[in-house]
Amino acid sequence: MRKFGLIGYPLGHSFSKKYFTEKFRREGIPDCLYENYPLTDINQLQELSTDKELLGLNVTIPYKTAVLPFLRRIDSEAEAVGAVNVIKINRTQGPIELSGFNSDIYGIADTLKPVINRGNIKALVLGTGGSSKAVSHVLASLKIDYRLVSREKKKGCLTYRNLDKHILGGAGLIVNTTPLGMYPLTEGSPDINYDLLGPEHILFDLVYNPEITTFLRKGQERGCTVLSGLKMLHSQAEKSWEIWNSDKY
Repeated sequence: MRKFGLIGYPLGHSFSKKYFTEKFRREGIPDCLYENYPLTDINQLQELSTDKELLGLNVTIPYKTAVLPFLRRIDSEAEAVGAVNVIKINRTQGPIELSGFNSDIYGIADTLKPVINRGNIKALVLGTGGSSKAVSHVLASLKIDYRLVSREKKKGCLTYRNLDKHILGGAGLIVNTTPLGMYPLTEGSPDINYDLLGPEHILFDLVYNPEITTFLRKGQERGCTVLSGLKMLHSQAEKSWEIWNSDKY
């Protein structure tokens, strides 16, 4: 049996096990199993990795950064972002080798590229956590000017109080990287003036449960183009599968 899985804590919010279980059945992939591994301490990864059938892991909150010291090799893009959400386990050459990658970068780019076709578009990135770093990396690679928005005053960041008509009106893309609106607290949304948004705006929410968050629904009501985190989830999951199964990684 070839095993794959997800580490994090808690894991009640994750769609990964369902996604891969359905993928294995739909595509007729035999002898594969995907499990959730709710680790209360990242040090438990060492014992988990001794399972000889375990070949790959996804990583979610709160371990995307904490996992870095356990990896023998880190992909350059994951290193640039400072976060890993895919681990490939190599057992073929002596000691177990854990390699880290970031498929969130691929999922974000795959979601944005089909709709980013305007020249000189500017972006606002709501939040300054690990997901924000991945979004910032992708925007920089796409040569999109962006500014970070934080609840608290930080160097190099706007605050929500700064988001007036001029700033919101000039941002063709607004990305929510915060957990606001995530199940079960689905009524939450970033504190921006949605009345200043219109058809010229694209809203992208990394939250995928629910598929249409309050942030996106408010945008839809004002004619915005909206992008759900579910597309990103599917894209990054498929990238994870490629990483685990391709010799080029």
